[in-house]
Amino acid sequence: MARHPERRGWGGRRGAVPRDSHGYRAQLVGVTVLTSHDAGDFERVVGRGVPDLGFEAERLGRLAVAAGLRGVVASGHELVLLREMLGPEPWIVVPGVRAPGDAADDQARTIALGEAVGGGATHLVVGRPITRAADPRGVYQRLMESL
Repeated sequence: MARHPERRGWGGRRGAVPRDSHGYRAQLVGVTVLTSHDAGDFERVVGRGVPDLGFEAERLGRLAVAAGLRGVVASGHELVLLREMLGPEPWIVVPGVRAPGDAADDQARTIALGEAVGGGATHLVVGRPITRAADPRGVYQRLMESL
């Protein structure tokens, strides 16, 4: 089980959180519900249905923070709910970020950049719109202008 650096853990030694080659401490986040999943996909993959993906993301978010993780990875659809529930400190990493007019690709639950920033995301993940673009820099600039 991962532990928050300020708590006892990692073999019971305070400050013993793993560091990378640059001396940075590891920061772990827990994934709630994948942005590529809608309710049907979630049921097929996990083997059980849930009444609402937001409730499941909330449940998993609480578990992640209680376990000492630095935050969660969650869809922008649950962002406001999670920020209210978790408070201002935990990271909320939001994948599936798109500029207005971008294709959703295989993502079932995307969010516009401005909505993610305004909703309390601490980290944004923009994948295919940049990695598949003929002009990645242009896509990045368009994203920044959409703010």
